[in-house]
Amino acid sequence: MEKLIEEICHLELFNNDEKQRLINKLTKNDKGKIVVECLIRKTNIILTPEEAVRQLYLDKLINEYKYSTDRIKLEHAIHFGREVKRADIVIFEKERPTTEYIIVELKKSKEKDGKDQLRSYCNATGATISVWTNGSQISCFNRKDPNYFEEIPDIPSANQSLKDILDEPFTLKDLIIKDKILKEGKSLRQIIENMEDEVLANAGVDVFEECFKLIFTKLYDESLSSKDKEIITYEVDKNCECKSLTDLEYKNYIELVKNVNDKKFRQLEFRNKGETDLELKKKIQNLFDGAKSKWKGVFTEDAKINLSPSHLAICISSLQDIKLFNSNLQIIDEAFEYLISKSSKGEKGQYFTPRHVIDMCVKMLNPKKGEYMIDTASGSCGFPVHTIFKITGKLFSNADIPDEEKNNILKIFGIDFDERAVRVARTLNLIAGDGNTNVLHLNTLDYDRWKNSTESKEWLSVYQDGFERLEKLRKEKDSYKEFNFDILMANPPFAGDIKEQTILSKYDLAFKDENKNKLKSKVGRDILFIERNLDFVRPGGRLAIILPQGRFNNTSDKDIREYIARKARILAVVGLDVNTFKPHTGTKTSVIFLQKWNDDNSEKKYYCPHVEDYPVFFAVSEKSGKDNSGQYIYAKDNNGRLKLDKHGHYIVDHDLHNHDGDLPNGIAETFIDFAKSEKLSFWE
Repeated sequence: MEKLIEEICHLELFNNDEKQRLINKLTKNDKGKIVVECLIRKTNIILTPEEAVRQLYLDKLINEYKYSTDRIKLEHAIHFGREVKRADIVIFEKERPTTEYIIVELKKSKEKDGKDQLRSYCNATGATISVWTNGSQISCFNRKDPNYFEEIPDIPSANQSLKDILDEPFTLKDLIIKDKILKEGKSLRQIIENMEDEVLANAGVDVFEECFKLIFTKLYDESLSSKDKEIITYEVDKNCECKSLTDLEYKNYIELVKNVNDKKFRQLEFRNKGETDLELKKKIQNLFDGAKSKWKGVFTEDAKINLSPSHLAICISSLQDIKLFNSNLQIIDEAFEYLISKSSKGEKGQYFTPRHVIDMCVKMLNPKKGEYMIDTASGSCGFPVHTIFKITGKLFSNADIPDEEKNNILKIFGIDFDERAVRVARTLNLIAGDGNTNVLHLNTLDYDRWKNSTESKEWLSVYQDGFERLEKLRKEKDSYKEFNFDILMANPPFAGDIKEQTILSKYDLAFKDENKNKLKSKVGRDILFIERNLDFVRPGGRLAIILPQGRFNNTSDKDIREYIARKARILAVVGLDVNTFKPHTGTKTSVIFLQKWNDDNSEKKYYCPHVEDYPVFFAVSEKSGKDNSGQYIYAKDNNGRLKLDKHGHYIVDHDLHNHDGDLPNGIAETFIDFAKSEKLSFWE
């Protein structure tokens, strides 16, 4: 019985009162089986885990939604010609007691399988509302027609209509309470995959572009409620009896949010409120136009949402209860990594770097205000944005950046050859940096051809300001080969070789010998990035580069390691767990930390004199924060409950850094102690 009670207690969909009422009724029959009196059948039944979910949901239907028991039937027969299947719970219409109104399917199976079954039940009976749940996750749907099921935030209570549910006022407070990411353990990627299955695959549109437009628009809608977010944060912090939000269980955090008075809060607009599909599309297009006006250079001025009104309505319903603004962009990253990797990104061996890996690198390299930083393979701009977080002390909370910080932000750059990734990065960088961005669409390795891009009026209309700022950092006025950045952090693509001789001829590592007599026929892309990255950094500047583990071990790569040692002091090598970049790749990787040699001690923080013999910090991560399938693993407290950080978000369980004290000290903190003991200039 103890095991079953423990399973019941971990069903997050239900409150403590509902779970306790069920536990209090548990008994054993004469065969020693755990039984409970069914709320509808009024007879003792054996309580399996699935039956426990059904009894708990029945309790919710009766006590919270106020449905009378005579409207509810269990194991209701649904006919498919000669075949008969049975629905777990059916609620009948009040005025027509033989007509199915809501069908509930309770399954341990995957949500997709449950939804397919629900669709068939609704189509067979004409029921307009359906629910799938496993006790921890729940999805509610309105059957618009046999082909489309639109997600709805909740089912109506006994005295409500569906219009009442859709028409309810909805503020940022409501979004925090109903956020599917935290409440139901869903991910934005999963929801986009479901949207693809439901409508996008057959909508005749570019899936990336239309999803990007919707995420862009929703971010803007949430940003318009930034003042409400400040009030919620203040009120929760004021009324929290714990030392910090980290000590709060999620449901207690939500209770504090529920107590915030939101009568004067702004109503969120990115919602399907039951208006006609055409009215909804007009509303969302206007919101998209506002986002384009605020965050320029991501979409063209005449860009439109191309989804049909009916398809758009379903997508809005799917996305509306996801809170996109979180502390470190991880939610959005997962979605865009999935969308981009379906096309060009994954083929070139470049994947977005997990945010906890980025934070480790930023902590170890210790960027300071006024320093120039760049990521030469920036993807979604994780390294630049987290550098902004470090120097401003402000996370991705949609709060305005103070004017005095903006000059420091304009010293942070990103470059990527994938135009779609650049647009994602510019969006996130614009929001984090409040209005200006140095994220540029360029091929880092083929720098002699940059002029081909910079002579284009279309390119200049988007990137000119940032490019002019980049040009000021050139070591030589007429060359794009070397720059004077203080810090570089990058996860360069490591799949595929460069074979083009005009590109290879510019790199020392592309030649077979030091005398540069003969070029190699091909060179790994990441090898060229090593040399290129070192050229971007000034003497005494520091670097963090993620590389495939083979570069550190292979005997054939000895010349690469010797090249690095000639150019820079090797500060540290951190081996990452094989799960770090899953589900996209299981390639074993390590991060190498470098400081370019510099015998000039006129600027002490960049002083790194040549020495022949010196200690190197080595570490191996044993806790990646992901499981074998690439799903994030979250930290739990001593009672087995998921922990929240001070921003109300789950904490990835890893050993790379201490997450501002929410986790034990990790590799970054150990390195910092090492750096201080070695009197490394950027930690003195």
